[in-house]
Amino acid sequence: QTGSVASCGNHVKASCHWVAFSAETTGVLGIVPLEGTKDGGKRTVSQLCCHSDVVTDFDFSPFDQLLLATGSADETVKVWRLPEGGQDLPSSAGLTLGPGGGPVDVLQFHPTADGVLASGAGKRVTVWDVGQQQPLAALEPHGDQLQSLSWKRDGRLLGTSCKVSSAAALGRARGGC
Repeated sequence: QTGSVASCGNHVKASCHWVAFSAETTGVLGIVPLEGTKDGGKRTVSQLCCHSDVVTDFDFSPFDQLLLATGSADETVKVWRLPEGGQDLPSSAGLTLGPGGGPVDVLQFHPTADGVLASGAGKRVTVWDVGQQQPLAALEPHGDQLQSLSWKRDGRLLGTSCKVSSAAALGRARGGC
């Protein structure tokens, strides 16, 4: 059952293998395989117990359709490797980034650089190297609560917006990827 979650992020995302959605239970995502059963029956909805607090946003990697990043009010970003199908969901994240600076409100994988992930917490944007588990850049572009971020399709700019209706475009010259 889907939930009503207080977040700025997306509540449904899909990869080539899975659909993930905000669940009613705190800290949990619903996960459904895209591939149906061989007998034409219903797809099974599984629960991925991700965080100790509300899951605020999540995103599948454009380079690895089994890699799912989740952000939470527990101030962490977690990266999960989901199975291709027919196997149980992981019981723990492959890696955890954070805690840092408040609840993670939004996150998104870079569209052209494998293993690069941007997350927003409070007024701060962090661009992560997931493979090295290290921040590439930490930016404070806004005077108020960050509400959204989005990479330009070619990955050269990261756009952000905040509560007071200001927007910023962060490029390589200002510390972005």
